[in-house]
Amino acid sequence: MSETNATHAPRETDDVPVPATLRKSLKNRHIQLIALGGAIGTGLFYGSSESIALAGPSILLAYLIGGLVIFMIVRALSEMAVEDPKAGAFSYYATRYWSKRAGFISGWNYWFNYVLVAMVELAVVGSFVNYWFPNIPKWVSAAVFLVVIAALNLMGVSKFGEFEFWFAIIKIVAVIAMILGGLYVIIANVPTASGIRASFANWFTIDGGFMPHGLMSHNTDGTWTGLLMALVVVMFSFGGTELIGITAGETENPRVTIPKATNGIIWRILVFYILALGVIMAVVPWNKIDGNSSPFVQIFDSVGVHAAAGILNFVCLTAVMSVYNSGLYANSRMLYSLAKQGNAPAYLGKLTRRGVPAAGVITSAIIIAIAVVVVFAWPEFAFNYLMSIATIAAAINWTMIMITEIHFRRVVAAGNGPAELKGLKSKEALDKIAFKLPFARVMPYIVIAFMALVVVLMCFSASYRIAVVAGVIWLIVLFAAYELQKRFSHQAA
Repeated sequence: MSETNATHAPRETDDVPVPATLRKSLKNRHIQLIALGGAIGTGLFYGSSESIALAGPSILLAYLIGGLVIFMIVRALSEMAVEDPKAGAFSYYATRYWSKRAGFISGWNYWFNYVLVAMVELAVVGSFVNYWFPNIPKWVSAAVFLVVIAALNLMGVSKFGEFEFWFAIIKIVAVIAMILGGLYVIIANVPTASGIRASFANWFTIDGGFMPHGLMSHNTDGTWTGLLMALVVVMFSFGGTELIGITAGETENPRVTIPKATNGIIWRILVFYILALGVIMAVVPWNKIDGNSSPFVQIFDSVGVHAAAGILNFVCLTAVMSVYNSGLYANSRMLYSLAKQGNAPAYLGKLTRRGVPAAGVITSAIIIAIAVVVVFAWPEFAFNYLMSIATIAAAINWTMIMITEIHFRRVVAAGNGPAELKGLKSKEALDKIAFKLPFARVMPYIVIAFMALVVVLMCFSASYRIAVVAGVIWLIVLFAAYELQKRFSHQAA
């Protein structure tokens, strides 16, 4: 629905009308940095050690492949967001163009996913605070950040966008500084702690070369390594990139801003993942990256700059705040959208005078707080089982986006598309789509097949296998919850 139509009543043909009463206050710079910051988190700063250990220098290929897949997923979402910018993107589109059941599952799956992600971020925030203030209990740090970020989200979407803008700037500056520092070490031939000269040739000459474990290798300890196994870790490190779609309903000019932010994903992945890790492995031999400290710290430690640990601790603290800030924003908009579809309690669909779904913010914050208590009380249960659901929930979400895009194009071709597409049919309608998914006839099926491959690969890893089992149970729970909700709503009617 275009902004000129936004104040009018929804059309009768809209299956799931969502009144455009949210404030369109997010500017181009906010969206660009939200998109960029969403792909840079503690997973890059610390988790990249695991992926490098699995694949060696060929991890760069894994990030390139995974990055292209994520780009196509966000392109599919953005195709719909440009034509029909609404809050709670995934859930709204699944309901409008697929089915109410799909919207229910998509929305609640994404909401619960971000509850669990925020749970982990708040649970570890105390570790970063304790770096400087070791006597502050971790639960105090978690409580303070939970309240502060919740209050920030209640101020309005422009405040969320502004804080997320500066959170992203901090992370970007840190990565660029590391890249420039590493390039200086390579060009100036600065001696390193390993005694091995820093060089991009190290990708091919150290301990097995570029692909030391091949596509897949079965080790003597029963574990699997290799390029394909690294794809699993890589894919989930991109979680949060799809936040672009959530912001569409509150963006000043989504037809311009969303395509710009989406198309920028490729170079961001090239710079902030591939170039960053490429420089790290040129300075620090990949087989010396052991996971005991961040690769970003190791690159400076290797040339005697030991202040890097403190700097990175600050960067990771802001990254944690950024993830929780984004999660609370996304969850409140998702609950708002679910309420408007009739898939969540009606009170969650109310807005404040500032255009904020305050009930969604407060409800999500309370549930996240309970989840954090679970982490502190039963850490093994939380990290083994709850995080398994969070892991597989991302795969479910990405797959549902691609299936929804297939349904979206079918609805558009049938003449029931949104806004300017309404009334147009077949090729004429599809050609009118402003921001098309490349190779749209086959791309959704390629991405779905790739996600199926990732799930199969997860079964080869003991740490991810439990996530596959949890995913099956989780989908059964969501299907059952929808049927119960439908039965109760019919009885109430």
